[in-house]
Amino acid sequence: MIQEDEVYKIGRIGRTHGIKGELSFNFTDDVWDRAESEYLFLRVDGILVPFFLEEYRFRSDSAALVKFLHYDSANDVQFMVGCDVFFPHSLTPEADEDAEYTWRYFTGFELHDEVAGLLGTIDYVDDSTQNILFHVGNNLIPAAEAWITDINHKERTIRMALPEGLLDL
Repeated sequence: MIQEDEVYKIGRIGRTHGIKGELSFNFTDDVWDRAESEYLFLRVDGILVPFFLEEYRFRSDSAALVKFLHYDSANDVQFMVGCDVFFPHSLTPEADEDAEYTWRYFTGFELHDEVAGLLGTIDYVDDSTQNILFHVGNNLIPAAEAWITDINHKERTIRMALPEGLLDL
């Protein structure tokens, strides 16, 4: 059985779509597509359960319709609605340092400051304005590229050198 520390959250199942067992899947990381994964883990009643993908299609850069193998009706998949979706660290592909990533890709990464240490996990990235913000708990941290000192895609961490006093605001 897979343990919680072997996976990371990449999204949540929305509602059913149609009558053939499709579900809306809102994701923060499309790693499952990049890794060409055959399965995803859903937390069902507190347990991480693997579900094999039959097919999927993207609706936007953060939403897809997914259909799992052997689940062929809306009634079959109703129990999955609202479940968090996870992906194993071990299947995460090596990052391409030259690749362009959207800011939302960094949702779920741990954010570290060189002085303060671990600040927490990036809950949400607000990219609605030119000033991109990492939401980390109750803190809003500007995602200024000049302050980012290291990004580790495999460990899903970002290190920053934040200006003195920023965390006191």
